[in-house]
Amino acid sequence: MNADTPVIEELHRGKFLRLLRDRHWEYVSRVNSAGAGFIAALTSEHELLLVEQYRLPLQARTIELPAGMIGDEADFKDESIEASTLRELEEETGYRGARAEILLSGPVAAGLTSEMLHLVRIRDLVRVGPGGGVAGEDITVHRVPLAKVDGWLRDKAAEGLLIEPRIYAALYFIQRDGA
Repeated sequence: MNADTPVIEELHRGKFLRLLRDRHWEYVSRVNSAGAGFIAALTSEHELLLVEQYRLPLQARTIELPAGMIGDEADFKDESIEASTLRELEEETGYRGARAEILLSGPVAAGLTSEMLHLVRIRDLVRVGPGGGVAGEDITVHRVPLAKVDGWLRDKAAEGLLIEPRIYAALYFIQRDGA
């Protein structure tokens, strides 16, 4: 056996996560998931869609991109990344998008989890509902004018909310492409 051959031991299995050890390294793996989709979406008024919610692991409210797990429910087991993010955007924000494009894919936190993230740009939005997520999510939707997003994020951080850094990756692509 060489140094690259996995020696994986399952330390714990929950409903959504597995704690694994490979030789000296412990990490988390998602059960029944093909990764996570994070959504960069602008309204026709050039407002960035962001969500606010309380996150138990952090014991704090966060500002994040709309996002969701891919393939984690039986009804959506074979759903594509694009279809999953279109569905999640509508659930969380009340906006339906016409088309989705994967901007990048990569590890969420390479030293902690095997999970992959997919940053997806969704275009041609139409408001079809209030958003807020599915039962138990308690999501607040924010439509932030792109021209004011930096100051808005600073203000939210000053209020004590935690800002998810993937927002800045989404802004890079949005600003690079000229919104």
